[in-house]
Amino acid sequence: MIATISPRASTLRFLGRAGLVALATVSLAACGHGKGRPKSDLAASRITTIGVNSYLWRASLEAVSFMPLLQTDSNGGVIVTDWYANPNNPNERMKVTVTILDQDLRADALRVAASRQVNQNGVWVDAPVQAATVQKLEDVILTRARDLRRQASGVK
Repeated sequence: MIATISPRASTLRFLGRAGLVALATVSLAACGHGKGRPKSDLAASRITTIGVNSYLWRASLEAVSFMPLLQTDSNGGVIVTDWYANPNNPNERMKVTVTILDQDLRADALRVAASRQVNQNGVWVDAPVQAATVQKLEDVILTRARDLRRQASGVK
């Protein structure tokens, strides 16, 4: 059985939706009438046009800037690099994924994962990554993010 909607019902729905949009527009226009904008704290971690903490995001991008980027998603807070081989050690390469989990600047809002491969007879083979390598990268990102927040707030 196919349900049909009468032209009158369709018109009434359209007018109802148009009325709601108009009401919302008038309400929003009246919100700030006569009032100045509230002052904001530039160092607040939640002031951002992206989905995650902006200081962690910027610090993460800086930390992996020497590696080619494969994917970045500022709303989801994910940075994925492509394989990078240090020119001083071309038989080893690394790939890093940085995930920012929160809008707050906290250590547990950051996750770094790394993959490592070594070249054996012309074939790249997976190899273990030292835990200290990932920890060091997390520390670099967190330290830089805190520095960025301090700079934004004017604190020395």
